[in-house]
Amino acid sequence: MTFDVASVASRLASLGYTVKETDSASLTFCVEKVRNTIKNDVNLNDVPEGLVHIAIDMACGEFLKGKLTFAPDDLSGFDLSVAVKQITDGDTTTIFAVGDGSKTPEQRLTSFIDYLLSYGKEQFPCFRRMRW
Repeated sequence: MTFDVASVASRLASLGYTVKETDSASLTFCVEKVRNTIKNDVNLNDVPEGLVHIAIDMACGEFLKGKLTFAPDDLSGFDLSVAVKQITDGDTTTIFAVGDGSKTPEQRLTSFIDYLLSYGKEQFPCFRRMRW
Protein backbone atom coordinates (compact mmCIF):
# COMPACT_ATOMS: atom_id res chain seq x y z
CA MET A 1 0.00 0.00 0.00
CA THR A 2 1.22 3.49 -0.77
CA PHE A 3 0.63 6.71 1.09
CA ASP A 4 -1.08 9.00 -1.39
CA VAL A 5 -4.29 10.95 -1.93
CA ALA A 6 -6.06 7.93 -3.44
CA SER A 7 -5.36 5.73 -0.41
CA VAL A 8 -6.58 8.47 1.95
CA ALA A 9 -9.72 8.97 -0.17
CA SER A 10 -10.32 5.22 -0.09
CA ARG A 11 -9.96 5.15 3.71
CA LEU A 12 -12.34 8.10 4.07
CA ALA A 13 -14.85 6.24 1.89
CA SER A 14 -14.53 3.18 4.14
CA LEU A 15 -15.30 5.43 7.11
CA GLY A 16 -18.46 6.71 5.46
CA TYR A 17 -17.31 10.05 4.01
CA THR A 18 -17.89 10.55 0.29
CA VAL A 19 -14.93 12.44 -1.15
CA LYS A 20 -15.93 15.25 -3.50
CA GLU A 21 -13.92 16.69 -6.38
CA THR A 22 -13.61 19.94 -4.40
CA ASP A 23 -11.78 18.03 -1.63
CA SER A 24 -8.75 17.37 -3.85
CA ALA A 25 -6.62 20.33 -2.75
CA SER A 26 -7.42 19.77 0.92
CA LEU A 27 -6.61 16.04 0.69
CA THR A 28 -3.30 16.78 -1.05
CA PHE A 29 -2.41 19.29 1.66
CA CYS A 30 -3.25 16.83 4.45
CA VAL A 31 -1.20 14.04 2.82
CA GLU A 32 1.83 16.30 2.43
CA LYS A 33 1.46 17.69 5.96
CA VAL A 34 1.43 14.20 7.47
CA ARG A 35 4.24 13.04 5.15
CA ASN A 36 6.46 15.93 6.30
CA THR A 37 5.56 15.43 9.95
CA ILE A 38 6.57 11.76 9.82
CA LYS A 39 9.69 12.43 7.74
CA ASN A 40 10.84 15.06 10.24
CA ASP A 41 10.09 12.85 13.22
CA VAL A 42 11.87 9.73 11.96
CA ASN A 43 14.59 11.55 9.97
CA LEU A 44 13.99 9.64 6.72
CA ASN A 45 13.36 10.79 3.15
CA ASP A 46 9.88 9.27 2.99
CA VAL A 47 7.26 7.53 5.10
CA PRO A 48 8.52 4.02 5.95
CA GLU A 49 6.33 1.16 4.75
CA GLY A 50 5.61 0.16 8.34
CA LEU A 51 4.01 3.54 9.03
CA VAL A 52 1.86 3.84 5.88
CA HIS A 53 -1.39 2.74 7.54
CA ILE A 54 -0.77 5.13 10.43
CA ALA A 55 0.00 7.94 7.97
CA ILE A 56 -3.23 7.28 6.08
CA ASP A 57 -5.29 7.48 9.27
CA MET A 58 -3.44 10.63 10.36
CA ALA A 59 -4.18 12.27 7.00
CA CYS A 60 -7.85 11.27 7.37
CA GLY A 61 -7.85 12.84 10.83
CA GLU A 62 -6.30 16.06 9.50
CA PHE A 63 -8.85 16.18 6.69
CA LEU A 64 -11.85 15.55 8.95
CA LYS A 65 -10.54 18.07 11.50
CA GLY A 66 -10.36 20.71 8.79
CA LYS A 67 -13.86 19.84 7.58
CA LEU A 68 -15.23 20.00 11.12
CA THR A 69 -13.62 23.40 11.65
CA PHE A 70 -14.21 25.12 8.31
CA ALA A 71 -17.07 23.24 6.61
CA PRO A 72 -19.05 21.35 9.26
CA ASP A 73 -22.06 21.11 6.95
CA ASP A 74 -20.01 18.80 4.70
CA LEU A 75 -19.95 16.31 7.57
CA SER A 76 -23.68 16.51 8.32
CA GLY A 77 -24.27 13.20 6.54
CA PHE A 78 -21.12 11.57 7.92
CA ASP A 79 -22.26 8.38 9.60
CA LEU A 80 -20.04 7.63 12.56
CA SER A 81 -21.89 4.39 13.19
CA VAL A 82 -19.66 2.68 10.60
CA ALA A 83 -16.68 3.40 12.82
CA VAL A 84 -15.91 1.12 15.72
CA LYS A 85 -17.20 2.12 19.14
CA GLN A 86 -14.15 1.00 21.14
CA ILE A 87 -10.55 0.13 20.40
CA THR A 88 -8.23 -1.58 22.84
CA ASP A 89 -4.49 -1.57 22.18
CA GLY A 90 -2.53 -3.24 24.96
CA ASP A 91 -3.54 -1.50 28.17
CA THR A 92 -5.06 1.54 26.41
CA THR A 93 -8.75 1.72 25.54
CA THR A 94 -10.36 4.42 23.40
CA ILE A 95 -14.15 4.70 23.46
CA PHE A 96 -15.87 6.71 20.72
CA ALA A 97 -19.50 6.30 21.71
CA VAL A 98 -21.32 5.54 24.90
CA GLY A 99 -24.45 3.39 24.75
CA ASP A 100 -26.45 5.68 27.03
CA GLY A 101 -26.19 8.52 24.51
CA SER A 102 -24.16 10.73 26.83
CA LYS A 103 -21.98 11.91 23.92
CA THR A 104 -23.32 14.02 21.11
CA PRO A 105 -22.51 13.04 17.52
CA GLU A 106 -20.05 15.96 17.35
CA GLN A 107 -18.29 14.77 20.51
CA ARG A 108 -18.03 11.25 19.08
CA LEU A 109 -16.65 12.67 15.82
CA THR A 110 -14.12 14.79 17.71
CA SER A 111 -13.01 11.75 19.73
CA PHE A 112 -12.66 9.74 16.54
CA ILE A 113 -10.61 12.49 14.87
CA ASP A 114 -8.34 12.73 17.92
CA TYR A 115 -7.83 8.97 17.72
CA LEU A 116 -6.95 9.12 14.01
CA LEU A 117 -4.43 11.90 14.66
CA SER A 118 -2.67 10.21 17.56
CA TYR A 119 -2.94 6.44 17.11
CA GLY A 120 0.36 4.80 16.20
CA LYS A 121 2.69 7.68 17.04
CA GLU A 122 4.36 5.44 19.62
CA GLN A 123 5.65 3.37 16.68
CA PHE A 124 7.64 6.28 15.20
CA PRO A 125 10.77 5.61 17.31
CA CYS A 126 11.02 2.12 15.79
CA PHE A 127 11.83 3.77 12.45
CA ARG A 128 13.84 6.76 13.71
CA ARG A 129 17.33 7.39 12.42
CA MET A 130 19.88 9.39 14.33
CA ARG A 131 20.51 12.96 13.16
CA TRP A 132 24.13 13.92 12.63
